[in-house]
Amino acid sequence: MSRQPTSFLDGIITFDKPTGITSAKALYKVRAISGQRKSGHAGTLDPGASGVLVLCLGKATKLVESIMDQPKVYRCTARLDVTSHSHDSDSALVPYEVSHQPSADEVATALLSFEGEIEQTPPIISAIKIDGVPAYKRAARGQELKLKSRKVRIYWLIVHKYEWPCLDFEMACGRGTYVRSVIRDLGEKLGSGGCLTSLVRRQVGPFRLENSWSLERLEQAAGTSEYVTTLERSRELLAPDLIEIPQRPVVAL
Repeated sequence: MSRQPTSFLDGIITFDKPTGITSAKALYKVRAISGQRKSGHAGTLDPGASGVLVLCLGKATKLVESIMDQPKVYRCTARLDVTSHSHDSDSALVPYEVSHQPSADEVATALLSFEGEIEQTPPIISAIKIDGVPAYKRAARGQELKLKSRKVRIYWLIVHKYEWPCLDFEMACGRGTYVRSVIRDLGEKLGSGGCLTSLVRRQVGPFRLENSWSLERLEQAAGTSEYVTTLERSRELLAPDLIEIPQRPVVAL
């Protein structure tokens, strides 16, 4: 349902992005509902990923950088018997023969080695710009690329379920961390493949999946006051002294 343009609508929508659409397209769909054309999102989710996409409306667009600096929590699944060009299932899966199927203890120990501040090389299929051109566009042209590693922070990782070759884990991390790179590097440590098969962003700072709005719920809402966190409240939530590292969940395997 389209609304009339609302130039005075300032605030944040915690949106539950579905799989199958880009973050930009999700934003366009929400613009049509809210009526606020001046808007942007804080932190892209790939089309194959779902979960929390923080949308900033009007004057709240000035909060984008603060939101992107917030800790994030992801629920991830991966396969260790395959690889792919993009390190996820958006590309053709290539079987990977292993000489030893890692045990649950070996997988958990390897994951723990990524906690803290680490050097990480982003995937070639990414939006990182090289001389102004996204890496994925250069890769599509067949250009040889070697991206520089950079420091990222991973607060914690925890295994929810592991049964060869499938791994279900959760992680909390800082800005600029690529889950696909974690899985790629995990495979290298284990002498196995490594490919992301699903990704759900469960939290971005104070914005959580359980409090997010699906497209269907937004369309059914009586008015923007139902789903827009006001600018004043958004600023309060993002106050520097309120930033908290998400707690590590307790999982019984």
